[in-house]
Order: sequence, then structure tokens, then C-alpha cells
Amino acid sequence: MRRILLIFIRNPILGQVKTRLAGTLGAAKALRIYHFLLEKTRQAALDCRAERQVYYSDFEDATDTWTSPDFIKKLQSPGDLGDRMAAAFEEAFSSGAHQVIIIGSDCPELDGDLLNQAFDAMEQADYVLGPASDGGYYLLGMKERNAGLFQDMIWSTNQVGAETLRRIAAKGQSVHVLRELTDVDTEEDWKGFTLT
Repeated sequence: MRRILLIFIRNPILGQVKTRLAGTLGAAKALRIYHFLLEKTRQAALDCRAERQVYYSDFEDATDTWTSPDFIKKLQSPGDLGDRMAAAFEEAFSSGAHQVIIIGSDCPELDGDLLNQAFDAMEQADYVLGPASDGGYYLLGMKERNAGLFQDMIWSTNQVGAETLRRIAAKGQSVHVLRELTDVDTEEDWKGFTLT
């Protein structure tokens, strides 16, 4: 069974990452935190039993730590977040994947064990979703194409996770929900993580 892990990242450019963090901590510290989050995500992915494809926001970086053969480098498609995620899922399924999971690079609590658990959950369920404490999700997995999960979605709101679950239920399909984790988007999120 072919499993593909899609990892969406932003190119770590000063002033262009973690803008809400930068608003209170400054752009330089926000960039340092994002480098930390990227490394946590990379380590989690390395511990996952799946093919790994890292999707960059702006350009494929040949000099960073996401190296071959552990990672295949790709560029995110144009459009909003939904368009870009739908295109990545479509490409993975078109290449012959049986299970596909997508994650971002904002969740330092995510580890390889949880990623493997998510893939294993799709042996029984049609979908797997990792809810984030802000109402979104840090992980979404599926066994077949469903572009409807991404169309006409209002992103970056506290309803994304619930709306995604509603759309899955409306199709009469099953979903395995993982434990809730926190994405690091604000200074409060970061302090909450560093105090644990």
C-alpha cells in the first residue's frame, strides 16, 4: 500500500513567515521560531513510514535540510490554501497513492508516532483529521480524492475543522479524529508550548 505524506511549508524568509508572531515578537524572532518549527516537522516526517513530499510556498530550496532521498521537493500550486491542497492531493492520488496525509509546519507537538497512527487509522476509516485548538486542523488524510473538502472554504477561521467534518459526514463517510494539538501562530501559542 502506497502512502504519501504531503508537507506544506513556507520558505523561511525574514518578514514573510509567522506574521502574527512577528507582530508582537519582531520579525527576526518569528523567523527563528519558524526555523525551529520546520525542524520539528522535518524530524516528525522522518519518523513516518511513508513517502515524503515537501511543498514550498515560493521556490524549491536545493540547499536546505529537506534533502533527497528522504524528501521529494515540489512547489505549491497557485491559488488559495484550498486550491493548493487540492492540487497536491490530486497529484499524489494520480501517481498511485492509496493513502495521502497533509500537514503544515506549525505544530511542534506532532511527531512520527502520531503520523503513523494517522495512516494506520485509514485502514478502517475513510478519513483522518487532527483537530487544532484554534478550530482548524493540523492534519488531514484520505484514501480517495475529495476536492469538495477544499472548495468554498473560509480558511483561517475557527470553523474549518467543524466544516470539514460536516462535509465528510454529508457524504456518509467515516473519519477517525486524532487528539487535539496546538498550532503555533501567536505569542500566546508559543509561550504555551515552551511552558509544557
